[in-house]
Amino acid sequence: MSETELSVICKNCGSEVSPYVTECPYCGARLRKRAPKLERRGDALEAREPRKRRRRVPRLRGASFAVSAERPYATLTVILGSAILLLVQKATGYALGSFGGLVIPLEEDWWRYLTAPFAYIDVGFLFVVAVALAIFGTGVERRLGTARTAILLVACGTLGTIAADAAASPDSVTIVAGGNGIALGALAAWFVIRRAEVRGEIGEDFDVVGVAVCAVVLIVLPLFAPTADWVAGLAGGVVGALAGFAATAFQRAD
Repeated sequence: MSETELSVICKNCGSEVSPYVTECPYCGARLRKRAPKLERRGDALEAREPRKRRRRVPRLRGASFAVSAERPYATLTVILGSAILLLVQKATGYALGSFGGLVIPLEEDWWRYLTAPFAYIDVGFLFVVAVALAIFGTGVERRLGTARTAILLVACGTLGTIAADAAASPDSVTIVAGGNGIALGALAAWFVIRRAEVRGEIGEDFDVVGVAVCAVVLIVLPLFAPTADWVAGLAGGVVGALAGFAATAFQRAD
């Protein structure tokens, strides 16, 4: 053994020992957990330099989605915006129609298609939708990004409201408001994207029963919330599912 190799000093006895041993041969003190790996450089064996561990980022199988750690601003804006609108409506005592609710038959207030999904008259209704968005909306946003998720949530709510208006009877007055279509759309989009992520993976499955229970709760919301609409919720879910399929298809194509 050459002198240059004796470059490690034992802290226990002060002896100079080889850097390739784990215990001091003179006093038996532990020098390191494991001996370094050796590699041949020319005629000599030298310790291999440790490689930096790369941080593993979850990705969709066969696609290029990466889970981001950024805050879900789009989802938070939808939840907080709806909560503030509800507080103002309760404080002023005005009718829901004055705060963006869709009144059917609709005359010329086309903008209500955009505002109705964010208008609530029931705190319980908002709470259920907010919990669903906190679970599934944030998951979608961390995969698609803030801008795409914002467009998706608005599209699910707006198209769901348009479908509710088209399916409603023109002979009766109906008020449609609330984001059950947004929540179902977020759930459907998350389910499609997550299903593509775990396809073929071992030990990377998710709770399908739990997702199904959440979907059933959102679907039956019209039984408990008078302004929730069946058609708006189901249409929003269909829009979210289609958006999820489109996102995974485009990412695989890339």
